[in-house]
Amino acid sequence: MENKELIDEVRKKAEAWLGEDYDEATRNQVQVMLDNTDPTDLIESFYKDLEFGTGGLRGIMGAGTNRMNKYTVGAATQGLSNYLKKEFANLSEIKVVIGYDCRNNSREFAKISAGIFSANGIRVYMFEDLRPTPEMSYTIRKLGCRSGIILTASHNPKEYNGYKAYWDDGAQMIAPHDKNTIAEVNKIRAAADINFNGNKKLIEIIGEEIDDAYINELKKISLSPDVISRHHDIKIVYTPIHGTGVRIIPAAMKNFGFTNIINVPEQDVVSGDFPTVISPNPEEPAAMAMAVEKAKETSAELVLASDPDADRMGAAVKNNEDEWILLNGNQTALLFVYYLITRWKELGRLTGKEYIVKTIVTTETIRAIAEKNEVGFYDVYTGFKWIADIMRKNERKKTFIGGGEESYGFLCEDFVRDKDAVSSCCIMAEIAAWAKDQGLTVFGLLNRIYAEYGYSKEIGISVVKKGKSGAEEIEAMMKKYRNNPLKEIAGSKVTMTYDYASLKGHSFTENEDFSLNMPTTSNVLQYYTEDGTKISIRPSGTEPKIKFYVEVHEPVKSVQDIPKAEKAATEKIEKIKESLAI
Repeated sequence: MENKELIDEVRKKAEAWLGEDYDEATRNQVQVMLDNTDPTDLIESFYKDLEFGTGGLRGIMGAGTNRMNKYTVGAATQGLSNYLKKEFANLSEIKVVIGYDCRNNSREFAKISAGIFSANGIRVYMFEDLRPTPEMSYTIRKLGCRSGIILTASHNPKEYNGYKAYWDDGAQMIAPHDKNTIAEVNKIRAAADINFNGNKKLIEIIGEEIDDAYINELKKISLSPDVISRHHDIKIVYTPIHGTGVRIIPAAMKNFGFTNIINVPEQDVVSGDFPTVISPNPEEPAAMAMAVEKAKETSAELVLASDPDADRMGAAVKNNEDEWILLNGNQTALLFVYYLITRWKELGRLTGKEYIVKTIVTTETIRAIAEKNEVGFYDVYTGFKWIADIMRKNERKKTFIGGGEESYGFLCEDFVRDKDAVSSCCIMAEIAAWAKDQGLTVFGLLNRIYAEYGYSKEIGISVVKKGKSGAEEIEAMMKKYRNNPLKEIAGSKVTMTYDYASLKGHSFTENEDFSLNMPTTSNVLQYYTEDGTKISIRPSGTEPKIKFYVEVHEPVKSVQDIPKAEKAATEKIEKIKESLAI
Protein backbone atom coordinates (compact mmCIF):
# COMPACT_ATOMS: atom_id res chain seq x y z
CA MET A 1 0.00 0.00 0.00
CA GLU A 2 1.34 3.44 -0.90
CA ASN A 3 2.08 5.80 1.99
CA LYS A 4 -0.70 8.25 0.99
CA GLU A 5 -3.26 5.45 0.82
CA LEU A 6 -2.15 4.21 4.23
CA ILE A 7 -2.41 7.68 5.78
CA ASP A 8 -5.86 8.22 4.26
CA GLU A 9 -7.00 4.87 5.65
CA VAL A 10 -5.70 5.48 9.18
CA ARG A 11 -7.15 9.01 9.23
CA LYS A 12 -10.55 7.58 8.36
CA LYS A 13 -10.27 5.00 11.17
CA ALA A 14 -9.07 7.64 13.62
CA GLU A 15 -11.86 10.09 12.79
CA ALA A 16 -14.40 7.42 13.74
CA TRP A 17 -12.92 7.65 17.28
CA LEU A 18 -13.98 11.30 17.52
CA GLY A 19 -17.64 10.29 17.87
CA GLU A 20 -19.69 10.54 21.05
CA ASP A 21 -19.37 6.82 21.83
CA TYR A 22 -15.76 7.54 22.85
CA ASP A 23 -14.89 9.44 26.03
CA GLU A 24 -13.42 12.94 26.01
CA ALA A 25 -9.88 11.91 26.98
CA THR A 26 -9.75 9.42 24.11
CA ARG A 27 -11.14 11.94 21.61
CA ASN A 28 -8.52 14.49 22.69
CA GLN A 29 -5.66 12.01 22.24
CA VAL A 30 -6.89 11.07 18.78
CA GLN A 31 -7.29 14.72 17.76
CA VAL A 32 -3.70 15.46 18.77
CA MET A 33 -2.49 12.63 16.50
CA LEU A 34 -4.68 13.84 13.62
CA ASP A 35 -3.34 17.39 13.99
CA ASN A 36 0.31 16.31 14.13
CA THR A 37 2.20 16.95 10.86
CA ASP A 38 4.25 13.81 11.58
CA PRO A 39 1.85 10.90 10.98
CA THR A 40 4.02 8.25 12.69
CA ASP A 41 1.96 8.02 15.90
CA LEU A 42 -1.29 8.02 13.94
CA ILE A 43 -0.12 5.19 11.71
CA GLU A 44 1.23 3.06 14.55
CA SER A 45 -1.99 3.58 16.56
CA PHE A 46 -4.45 2.85 13.75
CA TYR A 47 -2.77 0.96 10.89
CA LYS A 48 -4.28 -2.28 12.18
CA ASP A 49 -6.54 -3.55 14.94
CA LEU A 50 -4.78 -4.85 18.03
CA GLU A 51 -5.22 -8.54 17.43
CA PHE A 52 -7.02 -10.67 19.97
CA GLY A 53 -4.82 -13.70 19.40
CA THR A 54 -4.86 -17.16 20.90
CA GLY A 55 -3.32 -15.74 24.09
CA GLY A 56 -5.43 -12.57 24.25
CA LEU A 57 -4.18 -9.01 23.76
CA ARG A 58 -0.82 -7.37 24.29
CA GLY A 59 0.25 -3.93 23.15
CA ILE A 60 1.38 -0.40 23.95
CA MET A 61 -1.14 1.63 25.95
CA GLY A 62 -2.83 4.60 24.30
CA ALA A 63 -5.71 5.62 22.07
CA GLY A 64 -6.27 3.76 18.81
CA THR A 65 -7.30 0.43 17.34
CA ASN A 66 -3.74 -0.91 17.67
CA ARG A 67 -3.34 0.10 21.32
CA MET A 68 -4.38 -1.18 24.74
CA ASN A 69 -7.20 1.05 25.98
CA LYS A 70 -10.71 1.01 27.37
CA TYR A 71 -12.22 0.17 23.99
CA THR A 72 -9.87 -2.58 22.80
CA VAL A 73 -10.09 -4.20 26.24
CA GLY A 74 -13.86 -3.63 26.13
CA ALA A 75 -14.18 -5.31 22.73
CA ALA A 76 -12.21 -8.32 23.99
CA THR A 77 -14.42 -8.66 27.05
CA GLN A 78 -17.65 -8.18 25.12
CA GLY A 79 -16.59 -10.77 22.55
CA LEU A 80 -15.61 -13.24 25.29
CA SER A 81 -18.93 -12.58 27.07
CA ASN A 82 -20.84 -13.29 23.87
CA TYR A 83 -19.00 -16.56 23.36
CA LEU A 84 -19.46 -17.69 26.97
CA LYS A 85 -23.20 -17.06 26.73
CA LYS A 86 -23.38 -19.16 23.56
CA GLU A 87 -21.19 -21.97 24.85
CA PHE A 88 -22.89 -22.22 28.27
CA ALA A 89 -26.43 -21.25 27.30
CA ASN A 90 -27.74 -24.22 29.30
CA LEU A 91 -26.30 -22.96 32.60
CA SER A 92 -28.33 -20.86 35.01
CA GLU A 93 -25.18 -18.91 35.93
CA ILE A 94 -21.83 -18.30 34.23
CA LYS A 95 -18.91 -17.32 36.47
CA VAL A 96 -15.55 -15.73 35.64
CA VAL A 97 -12.47 -14.60 37.61
CA ILE A 98 -10.61 -11.34 37.00
CA GLY A 99 -7.04 -10.70 38.14
CA TYR A 100 -4.58 -7.92 37.40
CA ASP A 101 -0.95 -7.03 37.99
CA CYS A 102 0.97 -3.90 38.96
CA ARG A 103 1.00 -2.26 35.55
CA ASN A 104 -0.36 1.20 34.91
CA ASN A 105 -4.07 0.90 34.01
CA SER A 106 -4.28 -2.81 34.94
CA ARG A 107 -6.70 -2.12 37.79
CA GLU A 108 -8.77 0.23 35.62
CA PHE A 109 -8.93 -2.29 32.76
CA ALA A 110 -9.94 -4.99 35.27
CA LYS A 111 -12.79 -2.81 36.58
CA ILE A 112 -13.96 -2.04 33.04
CA SER A 113 -13.93 -5.77 32.24
CA ALA A 114 -15.86 -6.60 35.42
CA GLY A 115 -18.49 -4.06 34.41
CA ILE A 116 -18.84 -5.54 30.92
CA PHE A 117 -19.08 -9.15 32.12
CA SER A 118 -21.68 -8.21 34.71
CA ALA A 119 -23.61 -6.10 32.17
CA ASN A 120 -23.91 -9.31 30.17
CA GLY A 121 -25.34 -11.22 33.13
CA ILE A 122 -22.09 -13.01 34.03
CA ARG A 123 -21.07 -13.35 37.69
CA VAL A 124 -17.61 -11.90 38.37
CA TYR A 125 -15.09 -12.77 41.08
CA MET A 126 -12.58 -9.92 41.06
CA PHE A 127 -9.47 -9.82 43.22
CA GLU A 128 -9.32 -6.94 45.68
CA ASP A 129 -5.77 -6.09 44.62
CA LEU A 130 -3.01 -7.31 42.35
CA ARG A 131 -2.44 -11.08 42.31
CA PRO A 132 -0.17 -13.50 40.42
CA THR A 133 -1.36 -15.05 37.17
CA PRO A 134 -1.05 -18.61 38.57
CA GLU A 135 -3.31 -17.71 41.50
CA MET A 136 -5.95 -16.52 39.02
CA SER A 137 -5.60 -19.84 37.18
CA TYR A 138 -6.00 -21.70 40.48
CA THR A 139 -9.11 -19.68 41.34
CA ILE A 140 -10.91 -20.61 38.11
CA ARG A 141 -10.77 -24.26 39.18
CA LYS A 142 -11.32 -23.52 42.87
CA LEU A 143 -14.54 -21.54 42.30
CA GLY A 144 -15.86 -23.58 39.36
CA CYS A 145 -15.65 -20.71 36.88
CA ARG A 146 -16.06 -21.03 33.12
CA SER A 147 -13.39 -18.51 32.24
CA GLY A 148 -10.96 -16.02 33.67
CA ILE A 149 -8.86 -13.09 32.55
CA ILE A 150 -5.82 -11.33 33.90
CA LEU A 151 -4.62 -7.87 32.93
CA THR A 152 -0.86 -8.11 32.48
CA ALA A 153 1.86 -7.75 29.88
CA SER A 154 4.14 -10.12 31.78
CA HIS A 155 7.77 -8.90 31.52
CA ASN A 156 7.27 -6.37 28.70
CA PRO A 157 8.49 -2.76 29.18
CA LYS A 158 6.31 -0.32 31.14
CA GLU A 159 4.57 1.10 28.04
CA TYR A 160 2.77 -2.22 27.50
CA ASN A 161 -0.26 -3.89 28.97
CA GLY A 162 -2.08 -7.06 28.07
CA TYR A 163 -5.13 -9.24 28.52
CA LYS A 164 -4.85 -13.03 28.90
CA ALA A 165 -7.98 -15.16 28.56
CA TYR A 166 -8.45 -18.57 30.22
CA TRP A 167 -10.92 -21.43 29.96
CA ASP A 168 -12.67 -23.47 32.65
CA ASP A 169 -9.70 -25.79 33.30
CA GLY A 170 -7.58 -22.80 34.36
CA ALA A 171 -5.47 -22.81 31.19
CA GLN A 172 -5.18 -20.28 28.40
CA MET A 173 -7.63 -21.12 25.64
CA ILE A 174 -6.83 -23.41 22.73
CA ALA A 175 -9.02 -24.71 19.87
CA PRO A 176 -11.90 -24.52 19.45
CA HIS A 177 -12.46 -21.95 22.18
CA ASP A 178 -9.64 -19.59 21.18
CA LYS A 179 -10.75 -19.36 17.55
CA ASN A 180 -14.43 -19.08 18.50
CA THR A 181 -13.68 -16.29 20.98
CA ILE A 182 -11.55 -14.47 18.41
CA ALA A 183 -14.44 -14.67 15.94
CA GLU A 184 -16.78 -13.06 18.49
CA VAL A 185 -14.24 -10.35 19.38
CA ASN A 186 -13.79 -9.53 15.70
CA LYS A 187 -17.53 -8.90 15.40
CA ILE A 188 -17.19 -5.94 17.80
CA ARG A 189 -16.53 -3.12 15.37
CA ALA A 190 -17.30 0.00 17.43
CA ALA A 191 -17.67 1.26 20.98
CA ALA A 192 -21.46 1.14 20.59
CA ASP A 193 -21.21 -2.67 20.39
CA ILE A 194 -19.83 -2.87 23.95
CA ASN A 195 -22.13 -2.97 26.98
CA PHE A 196 -20.33 -0.90 29.62
CA ASN A 197 -23.37 -0.64 31.96
CA GLY A 198 -22.22 -2.96 34.74
CA ASN A 199 -24.36 -4.68 37.38
CA LYS A 200 -22.64 -4.34 40.77
CA LYS A 201 -24.81 -7.10 42.24
CA LEU A 202 -22.98 -9.60 40.03
CA ILE A 203 -19.47 -8.51 41.09
CA GLU A 204 -17.92 -10.15 44.17
CA ILE A 205 -14.54 -9.06 45.55
CA ILE A 206 -12.21 -11.89 46.62
CA GLY A 207 -8.80 -11.92 48.29
CA GLU A 208 -7.29 -13.32 51.44
CA GLU A 209 -9.42 -16.47 51.61
CA ILE A 210 -8.17 -17.48 48.15
CA ASP A 211 -4.58 -16.60 49.09
CA ASP A 212 -4.71 -18.88 52.12
CA ALA A 213 -6.22 -21.79 50.17
CA TYR A 214 -3.67 -21.42 47.36
CA ILE A 215 -0.65 -21.18 49.70
CA ASN A 216 -1.81 -24.17 51.75
CA GLU A 217 -2.35 -26.21 48.58
CA LEU A 218 1.16 -25.32 47.41
CA LYS A 219 2.72 -26.63 50.61
CA LYS A 220 1.46 -30.11 49.73
CA ILE A 221 3.87 -30.30 46.77
CA SER A 222 6.93 -30.08 49.05
CA LEU A 223 9.00 -33.25 48.67
CA SER A 224 11.65 -32.72 51.34
CA PRO A 225 10.13 -31.12 54.47
CA ASP A 226 12.73 -32.84 56.67
CA VAL A 227 15.53 -31.20 54.66
CA ILE A 228 13.85 -27.80 54.98
CA SER A 229 13.61 -28.25 58.75
CA ARG A 230 17.38 -28.85 58.88
CA HIS A 231 18.20 -25.89 56.62
CA HIS A 232 15.24 -23.59 57.25
CA ASP A 233 17.55 -20.61 57.81
CA ILE A 234 19.27 -20.79 54.43
CA LYS A 235 19.65 -17.17 53.28
CA ILE A 236 17.44 -16.44 50.26
CA VAL A 237 17.17 -13.03 48.63
CA TYR A 238 13.86 -12.53 46.83
CA THR A 239 12.68 -9.65 44.61
CA PRO A 240 9.26 -9.22 42.96
CA ILE A 241 10.72 -6.51 40.63
CA HIS A 242 7.85 -4.21 41.67
CA GLY A 243 5.21 -6.82 40.85
CA THR A 244 2.53 -9.13 42.20
CA GLY A 245 4.85 -11.57 43.98
CA VAL A 246 5.70 -8.99 46.62
CA ARG A 247 3.51 -10.45 49.34
CA ILE A 248 2.45 -13.92 48.32
CA ILE A 249 5.82 -15.45 47.37
CA PRO A 250 7.53 -14.69 50.70
CA ALA A 251 4.37 -15.94 52.47
CA ALA A 252 4.44 -19.18 50.47
CA MET A 253 8.14 -19.77 51.15
CA LYS A 254 7.58 -19.16 54.87
CA ASN A 255 4.70 -21.64 54.76
CA PHE A 256 7.15 -24.18 53.31
CA GLY A 257 9.32 -23.56 56.37
CA PHE A 258 11.96 -21.10 55.20
CA THR A 259 12.73 -18.50 57.86
CA ASN A 260 15.48 -16.31 56.39
CA ILE A 261 14.01 -14.56 53.35
CA ILE A 262 15.77 -11.29 52.58
CA ASN A 263 13.93 -8.65 50.56
CA VAL A 264 15.12 -5.83 48.33
CA PRO A 265 13.15 -2.86 49.74
CA GLU A 266 13.48 -0.64 46.65
CA GLN A 267 11.97 -3.36 44.46
CA ASP A 268 9.19 -4.20 46.92
CA VAL A 269 7.60 -0.91 45.84
CA VAL A 270 4.62 -1.88 43.67
CA SER A 271 4.78 0.27 40.54
CA GLY A 272 3.88 0.00 36.88
CA ASP A 273 6.74 2.40 36.15
CA PHE A 274 9.27 -0.22 37.36
CA PRO A 275 11.49 2.59 38.73
CA THR A 276 14.63 0.54 39.42
CA VAL A 277 14.82 -1.33 36.10
CA ILE A 278 14.58 -0.63 32.38
CA SER A 279 12.71 -3.90 31.83
CA PRO A 280 11.14 -6.01 34.62
CA ASN A 281 12.47 -9.23 33.11
CA PRO A 282 14.28 -11.75 35.36
CA GLU A 283 16.10 -13.01 32.24
CA GLU A 284 18.06 -9.78 32.13
CA PRO A 285 21.10 -9.20 34.38
CA ALA A 286 20.15 -5.56 34.94
CA ALA A 287 16.79 -6.56 36.44
CA MET A 288 18.54 -8.96 38.84
CA ALA A 289 21.45 -6.65 39.74
CA MET A 290 20.00 -5.15 42.95
CA ALA A 291 19.04 -8.56 44.29
CA VAL A 292 22.51 -9.93 43.56
CA GLU A 293 24.07 -6.95 45.34
CA LYS A 294 21.83 -7.64 48.32
CA ALA A 295 23.00 -11.26 48.27
CA LYS A 296 26.63 -10.13 48.35
CA GLU A 297 25.90 -7.78 51.27
CA THR A 298 24.13 -10.47 53.29
CA SER A 299 26.20 -13.54 52.28
CA ALA A 300 23.07 -15.17 50.90
CA GLU A 301 23.09 -18.56 49.16
CA LEU A 302 20.33 -18.08 46.59
CA VAL A 303 18.68 -15.21 44.70
CA LEU A 304 15.12 -15.58 43.40
CA ALA A 305 13.01 -13.16 41.36
CA SER A 306 9.59 -13.10 39.74
CA ASP A 307 8.32 -11.02 36.84
CA PRO A 308 5.43 -8.52 37.25
CA ASP A 309 2.60 -11.09 37.13
CA ALA A 310 4.65 -13.72 39.02
CA ASP A 311 4.38 -16.52 36.53
CA ARG A 312 8.09 -16.59 35.57
CA MET A 313 10.98 -17.12 37.99
CA GLY A 314 14.64 -16.14 37.66
CA ALA A 315 17.46 -17.39 39.88
CA ALA A 316 21.09 -16.54 40.62
CA VAL A 317 23.62 -18.78 42.39
CA LYS A 318 27.34 -18.81 43.21
CA ASN A 319 29.67 -20.71 40.92
CA ASN A 320 32.84 -22.56 41.95
CA GLU A 321 34.82 -19.30 41.96
CA ASP A 322 32.34 -17.80 44.45
CA GLU A 323 30.97 -15.48 41.74
CA TRP A 324 27.26 -14.84 41.34
CA ILE A 325 25.85 -16.05 38.02
CA LEU A 326 22.34 -16.03 36.60
CA LEU A 327 20.82 -19.40 35.72
CA ASN A 328 19.02 -19.46 32.40
CA GLY A 329 15.58 -20.96 31.90
CA ASN A 330 16.95 -24.24 30.56
CA GLN A 331 19.17 -24.66 33.62
CA THR A 332 16.36 -23.99 36.08
CA ALA A 333 14.13 -26.41 34.14
CA LEU A 334 16.88 -29.06 34.34
CA LEU A 335 17.17 -28.57 38.09
CA PHE A 336 13.41 -28.84 38.56
CA VAL A 337 13.04 -31.96 36.43
CA TYR A 338 16.07 -33.70 37.94
CA TYR A 339 14.99 -32.91 41.50
CA LEU A 340 11.32 -33.80 41.03
CA ILE A 341 12.00 -37.12 39.31
CA THR A 342 14.77 -38.03 41.78
CA ARG A 343 12.61 -37.32 44.83
CA TRP A 344 9.51 -39.00 43.37
CA LYS A 345 11.69 -42.04 42.77
CA GLU A 346 13.21 -41.96 46.27
CA LEU A 347 9.76 -41.61 47.83
CA GLY A 348 8.41 -44.59 45.86
CA ARG A 349 5.89 -42.49 43.94
CA LEU A 350 6.81 -43.65 40.43
CA THR A 351 4.26 -46.19 39.20
CA GLY A 352 4.83 -45.97 35.45
CA LYS A 353 2.01 -43.47 34.84
CA GLU A 354 3.96 -40.28 35.58
CA TYR A 355 5.10 -37.78 32.96
CA ILE A 356 7.13 -34.64 32.28
CA VAL A 357 6.39 -31.97 29.62
CA LYS A 358 8.69 -29.48 27.91
CA THR A 359 8.43 -27.22 24.88
CA ILE A 360 10.17 -27.96 21.57
CA VAL A 361 12.66 -25.10 22.06
CA THR A 362 13.68 -26.24 25.56
CA THR A 363 16.80 -28.35 26.22
CA GLU A 364 16.79 -31.95 25.04
CA THR A 365 18.59 -32.98 28.25
CA ILE A 366 15.16 -33.01 29.92
CA ARG A 367 14.12 -35.75 27.52
CA ALA A 368 17.25 -37.72 28.50
CA ILE A 369 16.46 -37.42 32.22
CA ALA A 370 12.86 -38.57 31.74
CA GLU A 371 13.80 -41.49 29.49
CA LYS A 372 16.61 -42.75 31.75
CA ASN A 373 14.20 -42.81 34.70
CA GLU A 374 11.38 -44.36 32.61
CA VAL A 375 9.13 -41.35 33.15
CA GLY A 376 6.69 -40.38 30.39
CA PHE A 377 7.73 -37.45 28.21
CA TYR A 378 5.92 -34.96 25.97
CA ASP A 379 7.30 -32.26 23.66
CA VAL A 380 4.89 -29.41 22.89
CA TYR A 381 4.76 -26.00 21.23
CA THR A 382 6.03 -22.85 22.93
CA GLY A 383 3.40 -21.45 25.26
CA PHE A 384 2.23 -22.93 28.51
CA LYS A 385 -1.25 -23.56 27.16
CA TRP A 386 0.22 -26.53 25.29
CA ILE A 387 1.64 -28.00 28.49
CA ALA A 388 -1.79 -27.48 30.05
CA ASP A 389 -3.35 -29.23 27.05
CA ILE A 390 -1.30 -32.37 27.81
CA MET A 391 -2.40 -32.12 31.44
CA ARG A 392 -6.03 -31.84 30.36
CA LYS A 393 -5.78 -34.89 28.10
CA ASN A 394 -4.10 -36.98 30.81
CA GLU A 395 -6.37 -35.93 33.68
CA ARG A 396 -7.36 -38.91 35.85
CA LYS A 397 -5.30 -41.22 33.59
CA LYS A 398 -1.68 -40.19 34.21
CA THR A 399 0.15 -38.17 36.86
CA PHE A 400 1.83 -34.86 36.11
CA ILE A 401 5.24 -34.42 37.77
CA GLY A 402 6.22 -31.10 36.23
CA GLY A 403 6.55 -29.12 33.04
CA GLY A 404 8.44 -26.13 31.79
CA GLU A 405 9.87 -24.00 29.05
CA GLU A 406 13.17 -22.22 28.53
CA SER A 407 11.54 -18.80 28.96
CA TYR A 408 11.78 -19.09 32.76
CA GLY A 409 8.41 -20.77 33.25
CA PHE A 410 7.85 -23.95 35.23
CA LEU A 411 4.92 -25.69 36.93
CA CYS A 412 5.35 -28.17 39.78
CA GLU A 413 1.67 -28.78 40.59
CA ASP A 414 -1.46 -29.90 38.73
CA PHE A 415 -4.04 -27.63 40.37
CA VAL A 416 -2.70 -24.63 38.43
CA ARG A 417 -2.63 -24.68 34.63
CA ASP A 418 -0.08 -21.99 33.83
CA LYS A 419 3.53 -21.41 34.75
CA ASP A 420 3.88 -20.52 38.42
CA ALA A 421 6.67 -18.43 39.95
CA VAL A 422 5.13 -18.87 43.40
CA SER A 423 5.57 -22.65 43.47
CA SER A 424 8.82 -22.37 41.47
CA CYS A 425 10.39 -20.10 44.09
CA CYS A 426 9.33 -22.48 46.86
CA ILE A 427 10.66 -25.58 45.08
CA MET A 428 13.89 -23.87 43.99
CA ALA A 429 14.49 -22.90 47.62
CA GLU A 430 13.81 -26.54 48.54
CA ILE A 431 16.31 -27.68 45.88
CA ALA A 432 18.94 -25.36 47.40
CA ALA A 433 18.29 -26.87 50.85
CA TRP A 434 18.38 -30.42 49.41
CA ALA A 435 21.70 -29.73 47.68
CA LYS A 436 23.13 -28.23 50.87
CA ASP A 437 22.05 -31.32 52.79
CA GLN A 438 24.34 -33.30 50.46
CA GLY A 439 27.22 -30.86 50.77
CA LEU A 440 26.50 -29.25 47.40
CA THR A 441 25.63 -25.78 46.17
CA VAL A 442 22.91 -25.36 43.53
CA PHE A 443 25.70 -24.82 40.99
CA GLY A 444 27.35 -28.04 42.17
CA LEU A 445 24.06 -29.89 41.73
CA LEU A 446 23.72 -28.53 38.18
CA ASN A 447 27.22 -29.81 37.38
CA ARG A 448 26.28 -33.21 38.78
CA ILE A 449 23.40 -33.32 36.28
CA TYR A 450 25.75 -32.39 33.41
CA ALA A 451 28.24 -35.05 34.49
CA GLU A 452 25.50 -37.69 34.37
CA TYR A 453 23.62 -36.59 31.24
CA GLY A 454 26.21 -34.68 29.19
CA TYR A 455 26.97 -30.99 29.01
CA SER A 456 24.55 -28.78 27.14
CA LYS A 457 24.61 -25.05 26.56
CA GLU A 458 21.61 -23.11 25.33
CA ILE A 459 21.30 -19.51 24.26
CA GLY A 460 18.34 -17.47 23.07
CA ILE A 461 18.86 -14.63 20.62
CA SER A 462 16.08 -12.15 19.91
CA VAL A 463 16.23 -9.81 16.93
CA VAL A 464 13.82 -6.90 17.49
CA LYS A 465 11.89 -5.52 14.51
CA LYS A 466 9.35 -2.92 15.60
CA GLY A 467 6.19 -1.65 13.98
CA LYS A 468 4.58 -2.44 10.63
CA SER A 469 7.86 -2.55 8.72
CA GLY A 470 9.37 -4.80 11.40
CA ALA A 471 6.52 -7.31 11.13
CA GLU A 472 7.03 -7.43 7.36
CA GLU A 473 10.78 -7.93 7.79
CA ILE A 474 10.25 -10.83 10.21
CA GLU A 475 7.85 -12.45 7.75
CA ALA A 476 10.46 -12.09 4.98
CA MET A 477 13.15 -13.66 7.17
CA MET A 478 11.01 -16.73 7.89
CA LYS A 479 10.20 -17.04 4.18
CA LYS A 480 13.91 -16.91 3.32
CA TYR A 481 14.77 -19.69 5.78
CA ARG A 482 11.96 -21.83 4.35
CA ASN A 483 12.82 -21.27 0.69
CA ASN A 484 16.58 -21.63 1.24
CA PRO A 485 16.99 -24.22 4.00
CA LEU A 486 20.40 -24.45 5.65
CA LYS A 487 22.46 -27.50 4.69
CA GLU A 488 25.30 -26.90 7.14
CA ILE A 489 25.63 -24.94 10.40
CA ALA A 490 29.04 -24.02 11.82
CA GLY A 491 30.71 -26.81 9.90
CA SER A 492 28.28 -29.52 10.94
CA LYS A 493 25.90 -31.05 8.41
CA VAL A 494 22.16 -30.62 8.91
CA THR A 495 20.68 -34.09 9.39
CA MET A 496 17.03 -33.18 10.06
CA THR A 497 14.66 -30.28 9.56
CA TYR A 498 11.23 -29.75 11.11
CA ASP A 499 8.78 -27.21 9.70
CA TYR A 500 5.86 -26.93 12.06
CA ALA A 501 4.00 -24.56 9.73
CA SER A 502 3.50 -27.43 7.29
CA LEU A 503 3.90 -30.23 9.87
CA LYS A 504 6.55 -31.76 7.64
CA GLY A 505 10.03 -32.96 8.52
CA HIS A 506 12.90 -34.06 6.33
CA SER A 507 15.73 -36.48 7.10
CA PHE A 508 18.84 -35.76 5.04
CA THR A 509 20.52 -38.99 6.15
CA GLU A 510 17.57 -41.08 4.94
CA ASN A 511 16.58 -38.58 2.22
CA GLU A 512 12.92 -38.84 3.12
CA ASP A 513 10.06 -36.63 4.30
CA PHE A 514 7.85 -37.42 7.27
CA SER A 515 4.88 -35.93 9.11
CA LEU A 516 5.04 -34.20 12.48
CA ASN A 517 2.41 -35.26 15.00
CA MET A 518 1.26 -31.98 16.56
CA PRO A 519 -2.25 -30.68 17.38
CA THR A 520 -2.00 -27.72 15.01
CA THR A 521 0.50 -25.81 12.91
CA SER A 522 2.96 -23.23 14.26
CA ASN A 523 5.38 -20.84 12.59
CA VAL A 524 8.53 -22.60 13.81
CA LEU A 525 11.54 -24.05 11.96
CA GLN A 526 14.04 -26.44 13.53
CA TYR A 527 17.41 -27.76 12.37
CA TYR A 528 19.30 -30.71 13.86
CA THR A 529 22.97 -31.31 12.96
CA GLU A 530 25.44 -34.20 13.08
CA ASP A 531 27.14 -32.91 16.23
CA GLY A 532 23.89 -32.79 18.24
CA THR A 533 23.14 -29.10 17.75
CA LYS A 534 19.50 -27.97 17.67
CA ILE A 535 18.48 -24.61 16.18
CA SER A 536 14.91 -23.32 16.48
CA ILE A 537 13.62 -20.19 14.72
CA ARG A 538 10.26 -18.54 15.38
CA PRO A 539 8.62 -15.12 15.47
CA SER A 540 7.50 -14.13 18.98
CA GLY A 541 3.75 -14.32 19.50
CA THR A 542 3.73 -11.44 22.00
CA GLU A 543 6.61 -9.11 21.07
CA PRO A 544 8.04 -7.58 17.85
CA LYS A 545 10.89 -10.11 17.69
CA ILE A 546 12.18 -13.06 15.73
CA LYS A 547 13.74 -15.58 18.11
CA PHE A 548 16.62 -18.00 17.58
CA TYR A 549 17.14 -20.81 20.08
CA VAL A 550 20.57 -22.46 19.92
CA GLU A 551 21.40 -25.66 21.81
CA VAL A 552 24.76 -27.42 21.63
CA HIS A 553 26.06 -30.54 23.37
CA GLU A 554 29.51 -31.65 24.48
CA PRO A 555 30.40 -35.07 25.98
CA VAL A 556 31.78 -35.17 29.54
CA LYS A 557 32.88 -38.06 31.73
CA SER A 558 33.03 -36.20 35.05
CA VAL A 559 32.47 -32.81 36.69
CA GLN A 560 36.14 -32.01 36.02
CA ASP A 561 35.47 -32.09 32.26
CA ILE A 562 32.77 -29.40 32.41
CA PRO A 563 34.96 -26.24 32.12
CA LYS A 564 36.58 -27.60 28.94
CA ALA A 565 33.16 -28.60 27.56
CA GLU A 566 31.73 -25.17 28.34
CA LYS A 567 34.60 -23.46 26.49
CA ALA A 568 34.08 -25.68 23.45
CA ALA A 569 30.30 -25.08 23.52
CA THR A 570 30.76 -21.30 23.75
CA GLU A 571 33.09 -21.33 20.75
CA LYS A 572 30.64 -23.48 18.80
CA ILE A 573 27.75 -21.08 19.54
CA GLU A 574 29.80 -18.14 18.20
CA LYS A 575 30.38 -20.04 14.96
CA ILE A 576 26.66 -20.84 14.75
CA LYS A 577 25.78 -17.16 15.14
CA GLU A 578 28.11 -16.38 12.26
CA SER A 579 26.47 -19.10 10.14
CA LEU A 580 23.03 -17.62 10.83
CA ALA A 581 24.27 -14.02 10.40
CA ILE A 582 22.81 -12.95 13.76
